[in-house]
Amino acid sequence: MFLTDVESHEAAEPFASAFSGMRAGGIPIPQILHLFAFKPERTRHLSVFTQDVMRGPSPLPPWQRELIAAFTSKLNQCLF
Repeated sequence: MFLTDVESHEAAEPFASAFSGMRAGGIPIPQILHLFAFKPERTRHLSVFTQDVMRGPSPLPPWQRELIAAFTSKLNQCLF
């Protein structure tokens, strides 16, 4: 990550438990989660919006929405 202060920031709950579980499982922590944990009061609305878009009512099931997001990220040369 380019923002070392963000990535090394000691996350509070619920991020702390999630990060600990990911580290224990050898799963890399998505960089966007480091940003959400750094300033949760400023990113909460984005998290709620994202969950609603990906999991809320829609003619597309969540797995298709995830696939579209992953494909779009790949086209943009962005790690998903």
